[in-house]
Amino acid sequence: MTNNLHKLITEHKDFPQEGIAFKDVLPLLQYPDVFTSLINNMSSSEIFKNSDAILSIDARGFIFGTAIAIKLSKPMIVARKPGKLPGELITKSYELEYGINSLSIQKSAIENYQSFVIVDDLLATGGTVTCVSDMIKEAGKEIKGLSVVAELSYLNAKDLLPFPVQSQIIF
Repeated sequence: MTNNLHKLITEHKDFPQEGIAFKDVLPLLQYPDVFTSLINNMSSSEIFKNSDAILSIDARGFIFGTAIAIKLSKPMIVARKPGKLPGELITKSYELEYGINSLSIQKSAIENYQSFVIVDDLLATGGTVTCVSDMIKEAGKEIKGLSVVAELSYLNAKDLLPFPVQSQIIF
């Protein structure tokens, strides 16, 4: 499967700004057999066994998180960008390679769960994952791990995270 991922994940130089080499995982969705294998592999990780729920990051993380949640029959919670969620929120800012953003989680969405696995498309600097992890920890909850399609190992974000990281492909 790693060969398929290498062929299908495209790179766009200088996007969204000069100096960034953006890895696009969306072409994987055009190949149902590859996507199915990917979700089966991601779902089989031990990190999901002792978690209560999946926590997916806006927006591409929703694609993979939803499929995993269905496969594992686990609830899915979302971390969204500003202005996208109603109700009482937990909100935190974080830095990207190319700017600052924030994410929010509905307080009511996490109150019945204690432990989460974060799902996203890509691990780069770890800013979004750390943001979500900090929000969950500040709410007195636990992160069991991170599951991503791709990891940019040259940025060393995995070394900064205090929980297991499962990557399907490493660049």
